[in-house]
Amino acid sequence: MKKFVFLLLLTVSINTLGQKQPAKTEQPKTQPQTQTQAQTQAQPQTQQTGMSALTEHFYKKYVTAVKWNDFEVAKSALYDLIIENPQNDSLILSLAYHYYENQQHVPAVLVSQQLLTRNPKNAAALEIAAIGYEAMGVNDRALQSYESLYLLSNNMNILYKMAFLQYELKRYNEAITSIDILLANKEAQAAKVVYNDVENKPKEYPMTVALLNLKGLAVLDQLGDKAAAKKLFDQALAASPDFVLAKQNLNKVK
Repeated sequence: MKKFVFLLLLTVSINTLGQKQPAKTEQPKTQPQTQTQAQTQAQPQTQQTGMSALTEHFYKKYVTAVKWNDFEVAKSALYDLIIENPQNDSLILSLAYHYYENQQHVPAVLVSQQLLTRNPKNAAALEIAAIGYEAMGVNDRALQSYESLYLLSNNMNILYKMAFLQYELKRYNEAITSIDILLANKEAQAAKVVYNDVENKPKEYPMTVALLNLKGLAVLDQLGDKAAAKKLFDQALAASPDFVLAKQNLNKVK
């Protein structure tokens, strides 16, 4: 799947190389396509795009490297393409996505920041930057990126991530506000999240269960209110009796 995502991202880039205006960026998650579709879309289109001979050479190098799973050579070809076409944001996004996919968080963040200096509302760059900052443990910067992304998308999964980061940063009032918004959201009420069960195996739980548990922790840490925290842990366990974290937290307030 990684191979096809790279090809599709670069196809978007190549299709705009003959244009003067920067290309529109794509979201990092691309809908799955068949191998035939991906290969067809990734063929060079020199007459349509007006790309230079050198750009076409680097593009063919990139496509061949991805086809053969040589992502270091593909990365090198991306740099060549960016140098030849420095105003093409989609090429830079492809590079950011390359680093993201290979869990190279520092360059993923730096490349994303370059995109964000050009367009602070680039949702794909914000998401890659947020994930990278979080992976590096720079939670305040991760939260900033997620907040900007949430303002653009109003996505409940982003708000869910924000609530946990707000709690970890001891911004308890903000965490509780985010949790309450989600608990009142019908979409969030139907959503599932994955946690380990009593046998330490991944299992789906209602998102609301995790939120009630988190709110209990925020109330306990902010106010020291064991009674209010206990009530929230009890509510979580009433919905999912085997939710381990709520069980552990309930034992702490008894």
